[in-house]
Amino acid sequence: MKDIHEYQKDIASIRSMMERSAKFLSLSGLAGVLAGVYALVGALLAYRLVHFPLSPLEYRQYSIRDSSTLLQLTLIGSTVLVASITTGLWLSQRKAKKAGVKLWNSASRMMLINVSIPLVTGGIFVLIMLFTGHFGLAAPSCLIFYGIALIQGSTNSFDEIRYLGFCEILLGLISALWPGYGLLFWGLGFGLVHIVYGGIMYNKYDK
Repeated sequence: MKDIHEYQKDIASIRSMMERSAKFLSLSGLAGVLAGVYALVGALLAYRLVHFPLSPLEYRQYSIRDSSTLLQLTLIGSTVLVASITTGLWLSQRKAKKAGVKLWNSASRMMLINVSIPLVTGGIFVLIMLFTGHFGLAAPSCLIFYGIALIQGSTNSFDEIRYLGFCEILLGLISALWPGYGLLFWGLGFGLVHIVYGGIMYNKYDK
């Protein structure tokens, strides 16, 4: 007959299996680091396009209204997004294969749904602001809606993602107070913070 200690071990094992089935745990910390690097490169390209030779720390008093420049900025942002998603999927697939689990399961589907709703809503909202000339709040809105998406997605993945989401929302709100520093906050939120988060996740879960 099993003793109490063995029953506790069985209960812990069952709880662990239930958590794994309910949560998407194949996210790669390295993908977060690389996404941050892509964002910093994108921010540098955007800086050279709209702000150079002024210092990136100098408050920008003007809005970018030239359609050609706006198109280039949209292409830079889209390229960063596609590169980040592609890298994330590839590294997550590799991590899932190594762990002997499927990348696409009920947990990953639920996480995709939870993340997509605020991301798609935020993307449409930003496009509306650009179309109506509210350029100064585009970068803060990207950070805020992205943070909300991360908090939504954290219910089906690592708890650390929730704290990343809070950081992104906070940076977005601060950026909204100083819209002239939008590019700087964009690079900080999507770049530097992502690299730090990805490094922590890599050391904690990927090694």
